[in-house]
Amino acid sequence: MPLPFLTADRAFDTADDVALPYDDRDRWRRPYRPGPWRVGAAALLLLLASFVLFAAVIIAATAKPASAGTVFAIALVVVVCALRLLRMGVWVSSRGLRHVTFVSTRTTSWEQVVSARTVQQPVRWLGLPRTVQGQALVLTRRGRSAESSAPLLTSHNADFLGRDQLAFDRAADTVEAWAAEYRRD
Repeated sequence: MPLPFLTADRAFDTADDVALPYDDRDRWRRPYRPGPWRVGAAALLLLLASFVLFAAVIIAATAKPASAGTVFAIALVVVVCALRLLRMGVWVSSRGLRHVTFVSTRTTSWEQVVSARTVQQPVRWLGLPRTVQGQALVLTRRGRSAESSAPLLTSHNADFLGRDQLAFDRAADTVEAWAAEYRRD
C-alpha cells in the first residue's frame, strides 16, 4: 500500500515564494534553538521537581495537608523556574526585539534600534563572573550608549556553549537581518 504523504519523492505543487501558514511575522519567535546547557539545566530542574512532587504525595498521605501543600508549592516554584530558564533568550517579531532574562523582560521596538552588530569582546562564561574572549551581539538603541547595554547573545552563554561556532553566527546574523529589515532610519 503506497503512502504518498510519507515519501520524499512526491511532486510539490506549491510555489516557493508563498509564505507558510505558520509563518506569522507578528508572533514572537526565537531565531535559534535553546542550547544544550539550557535544556540540560531545565531537565535537571524538572527532574528535581518530580522528586519534590513525589515527596509531596507521600507527605500528603502520611502527614498534615499543610506541610504537603508547602512541599507542593516548592515543586511548583521549581517547575516555573525551569520553564523560565527555557524561555530565556532573544525573541523577534515585526514589532521589535525582546530580550528575556531570568527575572525580567525588556522589549525594544524597531524604531528605537540604531544597530545590531556582532563584536569581539570579553564575554561571561555561562553567565558566571568568569570572562573569556568571545563574540557578542550588541544592540545599540536611540538615546543610549552602546557601552551601557548588556549583550543580547554571546558565544559562551547557555545557548551556544558546546555547539558549533556557526550556530552563534547564524543566530546573530538572523537577529541582525531582522533589525536591518524592520528598523526605520
